Amino acid sequence: MLMARPRPSKIVCVGRNYAEHAKELGNAVPERPLLFFKPPSAVIGFGDAIVLPRASAQVEFEGEIGVVVGRTLRRADEEAARAAIRGLCAVNDVTARDLQRTDGQWARAKGFDTFCPLGAEWTGPVDLDRLEIVTIVNGEERQRGHAGEMVFSIPALLAYISGIMTLEPGDVVATGTPAGVGPLRPGDVVEVVIPGVSRLMNPVLADVEEA
Repeated sequence: MLMARPRPSKIVCVGRNYAEHAKELGNAVPERPLLFFKPPSAVIGFGDAIVLPRASAQVEFEGEIGVVVGRTLRRADEEAARAAIRGLCAVNDVTARDLQRTDGQWARAKGFDTFCPLGAEWTGPVDLDRLEIVTIVNGEERQRGHAGEMVFSIPALLAYISGIMTLEPGDVVATGTPAGVGPLRPGDVVEVVIPGVSRLMNPVLADVEEA
């Protein structure tokens, strides 16, 4: 079942959770989940435009499996974390890669308006270990990854995060992107698909309003 939902109170994202993606950017695989946030103001939906800010010359797509929390989680174990999953959605962790490299932290690179497209939420039964994530740009497949390739599994991520901060109903956890990230240009159309579960499609526009 697909359902619409309000903006989450927070979007917790996981970096370098696929070994091949860490490798393609020249980074080591972290010893524990590497966390960062996207602001709720960055959220857009299916068909909304990703707007490329003038502050960046290198904006890239990152297709991810998003997990929607269904009940309050605090200091949960993996079993409780798995039981608290309400649904799944496709996520595009749009990233200003040049700003990510230069800023020393990722708030600006990840936080521009329109930088968090979320697909409709799927609340039906799924096998978390068999999920796929696929990213397509202008009809060409650029990324394909499997949940089984994650460094840290979905239940392990939720349990770890809940030991740091309380996860609330409707919060989204973006579980990391596989290898194959690449640039977005004005006029592109980028799709992120969890086959059989959730799909995103967003056109890409240049920022014509920013001073």
